[in-house]
Amino acid sequence: MRDQYSPSVSPLFQPAAFYFSHFVPSQSNQSSEFAPNSEKTESEVHAGRTALVVDDVADVTEMLAVVLTHAGYNVVTAASAPAALKAASERQFDVIISDIGMPDMNGYQLAREVRQLPGYETIPMVAVTGYSMFDDKERSTKAGFNAHMTKPIDPRALLDLIEQL
Repeated sequence: MRDQYSPSVSPLFQPAAFYFSHFVPSQSNQSSEFAPNSEKTESEVHAGRTALVVDDVADVTEMLAVVLTHAGYNVVTAASAPAALKAASERQFDVIISDIGMPDMNGYQLAREVRQLPGYETIPMVAVTGYSMFDDKERSTKAGFNAHMTKPIDPRALLDLIEQL
């Protein structure tokens, strides 16, 4: 019987949530002395907003979900484009973050299909992908994405980008 864990995994291994919690400052650590009551924290600004994260790589999905959850979003994840389409047809999301290179149906196809759903004509969509060839950004835009980010993703840059859309 094989061990449940790979022998190449160090006992010091930390999940993605550990590393990314260091990139996105915790709102609960702010002193009220330095944060005026009239200003809302990032979590409060995004409270009640929903995000759909689509990637066939579980670690990437988890990392993006942690970042967005920490920023105050309610996050739904999908491991494939068909699963994402099902989720988007069942509820309305405020933002969609999707990989491009997925099996069966890629992110370009997903974006075109999502844009056809009622209420999704103008919802911000961000391609988060390893595709970085000269025309990939243009292809993302033509498919329906509002923005294109190349992996590895800087969590702060992603949140700033979403805020601008």
